Amino acid sequence: MATQKKKKKYIYFFGEGKAEGKASMKDLLGGKGAGLAEMTNLGIRVPPGFTISTEACIAYFGNRGKYPAGMWEDLLTNLNRLEKVMGMTFGDPRTPLLVSVRSGARASMPGMMDTVLNLGLNDQTIQGLILKSGSERFAFDTYRRFITMFGSVVMNVKRDLFEKLLEEKKRMLGAALDTDLRVDALKDLVREYKDMVFSETKTKFPEDPMEQLKMSVNAVFESWFGNRAVTYRKLNNIPDTWGTAVNIVAMVFGNMGETSGTGVAFTRDPNSGERKFFGEFLFNAQGEDVVAGIRTPLPISALAKRLPRAYKDLVFIYKKLEKYYRDMCDIEFTVQEGKLYMLQTRVGKRTAAAAIKMAVDMSREGMIDQKEAVLRIDPAQLDQLLHPTIDGSADLKVVAKGLPASPGAAAGVITFTAEESERMAELGEKVILVRTETSPEDIGGMHAAQGILTARGGMTSHAAVVARGMGKCCVVGCSSLVIDEENKTVRIGDLVLREGAFITLNGSTGEVIIGKVPLVRPKLSKEFKTLMGWVDKIRRLGIRTNADTPHDARVAREFGAEGIGLCRTEHMFFNDERIKAVREMILADQTGGRKKALAKLLPYQKNDFIGIFKEMNGFPVTIRLLDPPLHEFLPHTDAELKALSLDMGVSFEALSQKNKSLHEFNPMLGHRGCRLGITFPEIYEMQVQAIFEAACGLKKEKYRVIPEIMIPLVAHVREFEMMKELVDRIGKEVMDGYKIKVDYRVGTMIELPRAALVADQIAKTAEFFSFGTNDLTQTTFGLSRDDAGKFLPVYIEKNILPQDPFVSIDQDGVGALIRLGVEKGRSARKDLKTGICGEHGGEPLSVEFCHKIGLHYVSCSPYRVPIARLAAARAAILYPKK
Repeated sequence: MATQKKKKKYIYFFGEGKAEGKASMKDLLGGKGAGLAEMTNLGIRVPPGFTISTEACIAYFGNRGKYPAGMWEDLLTNLNRLEKVMGMTFGDPRTPLLVSVRSGARASMPGMMDTVLNLGLNDQTIQGLILKSGSERFAFDTYRRFITMFGSVVMNVKRDLFEKLLEEKKRMLGAALDTDLRVDALKDLVREYKDMVFSETKTKFPEDPMEQLKMSVNAVFESWFGNRAVTYRKLNNIPDTWGTAVNIVAMVFGNMGETSGTGVAFTRDPNSGERKFFGEFLFNAQGEDVVAGIRTPLPISALAKRLPRAYKDLVFIYKKLEKYYRDMCDIEFTVQEGKLYMLQTRVGKRTAAAAIKMAVDMSREGMIDQKEAVLRIDPAQLDQLLHPTIDGSADLKVVAKGLPASPGAAAGVITFTAEESERMAELGEKVILVRTETSPEDIGGMHAAQGILTARGGMTSHAAVVARGMGKCCVVGCSSLVIDEENKTVRIGDLVLREGAFITLNGSTGEVIIGKVPLVRPKLSKEFKTLMGWVDKIRRLGIRTNADTPHDARVAREFGAEGIGLCRTEHMFFNDERIKAVREMILADQTGGRKKALAKLLPYQKNDFIGIFKEMNGFPVTIRLLDPPLHEFLPHTDAELKALSLDMGVSFEALSQKNKSLHEFNPMLGHRGCRLGITFPEIYEMQVQAIFEAACGLKKEKYRVIPEIMIPLVAHVREFEMMKELVDRIGKEVMDGYKIKVDYRVGTMIELPRAALVADQIAKTAEFFSFGTNDLTQTTFGLSRDDAGKFLPVYIEKNILPQDPFVSIDQDGVGALIRLGVEKGRSARKDLKTGICGEHGGEPLSVEFCHKIGLHYVSCSPYRVPIARLAAARAAILYPKK
């Protein structure tokens, strides 16, 4: 007899002190469902309910919008179980069970997907709610909230239309808040809302609770691929394949009067990381009122004063949860007539500064060890620590003050819509997004903006939570702002600012400042220094910097760089004093003329290297000899050429002819790199002479100089051999003249596929390889980075590529060439030093890849050095040496 196939389980119940799920099932139950299950198992009071798994969501999309077999039947079975636990019946006009239907992905996506509260109400069940609660006002307030959420989330009616009707009703009756509306006004709103829904959709508002439930489950599933959720996932590298769970939970009501309310809290301060309870509460409200910023909430201490028993229970629970999860928790809760219910717990979002302080503090408190503290910090989040602050010496005209929701400072022009923020940011403008309150639809504009300012909302509003996660400066609840989006103005008292006006935000104080105020880089905390000390003990990968000036080298050393992995010498040629000599060299037709012009550049180059070597005293400095094609040093328009002809005393015709002779159809693959050194060896001779004269002079002054001379764009071993002979010859001449011996290396940048394929040949004479991942990506993919912007976003959107290969190394293709180059190179030279340079060196996934394949170092821009250090340490923990 055939074994019967086990039925797939899609529904997980929780209630009465036990749950079918647990915290470790977050991938299956989503963060919210796993948290509800775990709190239930811990004996914490949670409204009972059940979770539809993420697997059901994935199957739903795989079945083209149809539930997987057996899911709906299981849902009805669990609904019946919920009815028995609650002693109520879904859809019953006498004892109606109302539920919430909420999303919950495995990764926190605050506000990005849909929620419906108070589901199950209709013109019959409201009578049972009135009877049960004894409050007609509460019942109709709940009904109008349900129609608003269901109408906007499920029936796609613009939420603004509901808000306009509500605001108009308040204006007519002189009500300051929605809580001031009497029952007759709420009854009118219920009727007006339904009429408006029919007018907008040509469909009557559904009265059947079971139809409401099915439509809401579908809406939550569908919200996984809603615009805001898709945008958020792209910004945070969350896969589309994860899906969302759906949580169906018995309603508890925070809008039952002044002994009820709702709140959001964090077990530690998510801005500063301080060990203090941080949260907000609204009396006589539901959860959406806090998160959406509809009313500006009170600090959590207000709950302690008015409902001390509920507050005492909350303090006990938050301490229990933090101890259990060994991390700062974000909690949502409702108090119904003095009784506390927990609605959600998850590891809370925090600023980078807070994350570091919490990790270090928790390690010192014995909650976690140093390695776990390092793993707690997302390397990309460290960018936030380098965010600017207001220059203390600047004159400030502060015109308003709100709540300091996310620290740092930002200056930019005012925009009033997410779309305009994105448009102006694409044009290179720095913008501040100004909104009455943000909604999840604003995610793209928030990402594009330098900072966010809202008139409403609290420290746990959508704007605050999302801005903190993004590392954006944010000021919320600035109630003195009167925003007129239609006319694109914001009024602050008598002052009227129009779109395009400059303002500055101080996210650490909540101040709104007129004009563009100078900003400065922040100081790093003692906890940062402690954490980075742990990081440096753990990591195996060296971290260098890309720096072309002594200033950049100094900044990089302050951030912990252990040398320079890429010094681009061409960047030294572009200032006014030097560019003329470069152009004289280009215009010279004979070697003698070129050498004469290059002699003028020699002292400049020598001084450049002296400054850099001094800053990097005792650390290696990898200097790339001239790489770009010569036409980059000449102007291109006729007007610029005519001006240059007057300045240099050379005819316009001669300049124009030289320009044409240097023109290439594909300069990236043209006369550049070592090809220049082979055809015009005097250029590289001058640069090598400058390097060795600087090194020899400093060695006499007792500096420890470690030059590494890098030949660019090598494709064939003979190219490298010729250039190495040149370096060795000039180096010997200079060292003999100074009577000084300098230890140096000569290596190459591997940036062409052929070089990787014949790396064993090149490594016989090359002492190091630096993989130039920018150009290697271009030549491997056969595309130009400058032109790829026209189609690469489409490739990512259509999932042809998981991410931009110029941002994160394409490990399957470009990475395979790097791996091959390392293996072949080391087969010929066991002590071959290997690293990468370019911005991939500061991208966490690329750093992890470099650790895995055994490179010696990565090199990145100065301000990404801390990111690379942390990423390297995390890689060493996650992928220890075998």
